[in-house]
Amino acid sequence: MGVLPLSNNTSTERGWLTPTSGDPDYDEALDRLLSQWMRNVSGLPAGMVRPRWQKDQPPLPPVETNWCAFGVTGWPIDNSPAFTNQTDEGAQLWRHETFECMASFYGPAGMSYASRFRDGISVPQNNAELNALGLSLGDYTGLTPFPELINQQWVRRYDMTVRLRRKVVREYGIKSLVEAPVTFFGE
Repeated sequence: MGVLPLSNNTSTERGWLTPTSGDPDYDEALDRLLSQWMRNVSGLPAGMVRPRWQKDQPPLPPVETNWCAFGVTGWPIDNSPAFTNQTDEGAQLWRHETFECMASFYGPAGMSYASRFRDGISVPQNNAELNALGLSLGDYTGLTPFPELINQQWVRRYDMTVRLRRKVVREYGIKSLVEAPVTFFGE
């Protein structure tokens, strides 16, 4: 089987198509958005809401420090993308993404910060700020106490999962059919 080269990235010739528009935030950029949101809603100080998985893992805060670790733990599939806004130049693919983010609140006041965050995400003004980031609140779980033994010391930990949604729009160079050469033959 031969390798097919990329086309001119439009449907005017054979080949693979890739989006002609930019991507939404994923990976570290999404981590920064989630960290900002969680920090502002929970009231934890700067630097105390951290991505759970980082390239260079920072040292754990002392046991008496209140902080939060978070990470995207699920990305359920939306099997209903839609092609819309067909123009002469291309079409848009719309998909509604839902992703699950687990947050673990640590420290002597971990439950206070976890419950403050849980209640704060229900406040309409806070959800409006989340919407300004291109995200919306789907739903969330209750708090689960999950004490953790770290460096021979028990640390209070409270977990919850939040489901967030967003609309992703990607543009593709799928040209509209404006004319087609037609030949009629026969009697």
